[in-house]
Amino acid sequence: MGNKLKIRKLEEKSVQIRKNLLKMIEKAGSGHPGGSLSATDIGTALFFSEMNYKSQNPEWKKRDRFILSKGHAAPLLYTLLASAGYFSPSKLNNLRKYKSILQGHPASYLVPGVEVSTGSLGQGLSIAAGIALSAKIDKHQYRVFTLLGDGELNEGQIWEAAMFAGHKKLDNLCAIVDRNRLQIDGDTEKVMALEPLEKKWQSFNWNTICIDGHDFNEILSALEQFKLNSNKPFVIIAKTVKGKGVSFMENEAGWHGKAPNQEQLKIALNELDR
Repeated sequence: MGNKLKIRKLEEKSVQIRKNLLKMIEKAGSGHPGGSLSATDIGTALFFSEMNYKSQNPEWKKRDRFILSKGHAAPLLYTLLASAGYFSPSKLNNLRKYKSILQGHPASYLVPGVEVSTGSLGQGLSIAAGIALSAKIDKHQYRVFTLLGDGELNEGQIWEAAMFAGHKKLDNLCAIVDRNRLQIDGDTEKVMALEPLEKKWQSFNWNTICIDGHDFNEILSALEQFKLNSNKPFVIIAKTVKGKGVSFMENEAGWHGKAPNQEQLKIALNELDR
């Protein structure tokens, strides 16, 4: 497949992912659209271009591992998994319902394809580093990807894990920071400044790259660089827009954890269809 055709298909897929996750959040009347939409293009590239997995065999030993550290973006993960064939898309109608497998945060014992139960922020990188080290010890070739929120980087455990991964030279580990610059309390730089963010990761002995997290050319190029990575863990700082794709949600912290109503959903879907 030519690169232009590949990117066009990924763009089309990302639109469908956005529409589906908004529908499920509206139907549930609860959920986190802002950070799900900001990370949609990253997730789409990982699941439909980069990662090795077998959706009909979720425990396949050679699979790449994906850890959603920002577990509140569960609607994105569920939509990606359903689209990838891990379970029927009809289950997306049951987000946050009693006895549904699709709860507000992902649970590994309920959902095929969810490697780790997440929701308490700051833990995903530690888990991913442990899995990456295990692969090294057992001489497995699979890679480990973890998606972090930028507000999540306020957690001290993130930097303990970053120090550990750098020390262990876990070059099979790729962290991706969804750098939308907004967390539940507002602007990340006003809540607790993260900049200079790239230099922070470099000081912990990571290879780094900053990209536009909505440009598939840049996303795929960064993932190609990860393949060539050696002796250090790799972090992609993806500059994104909270609520990307929906005009009234973009760059609005209030949409961190609020469901659209039916009229707002209709407007959002019409915008995404353009």
